[in-house]
Amino acid sequence: MNSHTFQDLMSSYEQLISLPNPVDSRFYNGLFSRYANPVLTRDHIPPFWMYDANPDTNPFMMQRLGVNATLNSGAIKLNGKYCLVVRVEGMDRKSFFAVAESDKPTEGFRFRDYPVILPDTEKQETNVYDMRLTAHEDGWIYGVFCSESKDTRSADLSAAVAAAGIVRTKDLETWERLPNLITLNSPQQRNVVLHPEFVDGKYAFYTRPMDDFIETGSGGGIGFGLCGDITHPVIGEEKIISRRKYHTLTESKNGAGAVPIKTDRGWIHIAHGVRNTAAGLRYVLYAFATDLNDPSRIIAEPSGMLLGPLGRERTGDVSNVVFTNGAIADDDGRVYIYYASSDTRMHVAETDLERLKDYVFNTPEDPLRSADCVRQRADLIRRNLEYLKERR
Repeated sequence: MNSHTFQDLMSSYEQLISLPNPVDSRFYNGLFSRYANPVLTRDHIPPFWMYDANPDTNPFMMQRLGVNATLNSGAIKLNGKYCLVVRVEGMDRKSFFAVAESDKPTEGFRFRDYPVILPDTEKQETNVYDMRLTAHEDGWIYGVFCSESKDTRSADLSAAVAAAGIVRTKDLETWERLPNLITLNSPQQRNVVLHPEFVDGKYAFYTRPMDDFIETGSGGGIGFGLCGDITHPVIGEEKIISRRKYHTLTESKNGAGAVPIKTDRGWIHIAHGVRNTAAGLRYVLYAFATDLNDPSRIIAEPSGMLLGPLGRERTGDVSNVVFTNGAIADDDGRVYIYYASSDTRMHVAETDLERLKDYVFNTPEDPLRSADCVRQRADLIRRNLEYLKERR
């Protein structure tokens, strides 16, 4: 068996961090570019997070606290750096948050020396994951994440309760923990996103009402609700804005993803949709737009998926999955969508606001029936053939 020194491990780590990440030239759809390599994997974890560097106490230089996956990152640009608040899953199955940052949006991400230490105010909480980062107009950066605890009412050892935890910060270093969000009509919440602006003078949340931990039950899709005081966050009424629909990519469930992006035509949302298959649940990304003045009202809903897993993205701990909870709209109009594949690693797709608006507002809606879908496609073919004939 080969042996390594701690210096060997650090050298390999530094080489990985410095690798370029070219655009994947094999992929084209006119909307976004994929990149050849993941932006973060478990190999990007600093060795000093996993190994005891002292050969006296670790003579075989073996991992003491291993890491299984890096996934589902919130994203924000702060002080000129592209920052991801990553869900890091240890070999013990527990997740925690860590900030990885880079001067470039598609490569060179390096974790800060220490992971995020959240204030431990929810003593029943067992696991935390999937933080969305909202730079709110009140001046704070809010992180909204899943706070998971054991369902003590059930004899099933795997029964759990999901709630929306809330923290806030100014620098991604010091975090203030606020009470978990309470939704009076929904027993569980996951995939909750805070809107970046006040709505009617209140904090606005996109919710995902659920009857239990896995199944949405009576939950109809992505909800919207208001709360007056984020330090005592309670939502009395949730309005479903993006509904689950039969025989679509949202049939099993759907949930808000990245914080909505403001454009001159409306708020663009990048969400996830889930359908069941013989191989299990399949997660993909889809998009829709809501009104600038009333972000609870959908004004555009393009048909089908925005992004699905391809190639090696389709394999991992939970295969056939892509998931986003972070995107960065840069000052030059470029948009970077950070997404995880198969609950294992992080990738980025690059587009720009004009392309994203064109996709959302000019892509036809799903007519919901095969007969109508094929007529829709045949009409596109007919118009193309007529256009090409005229050009001859």
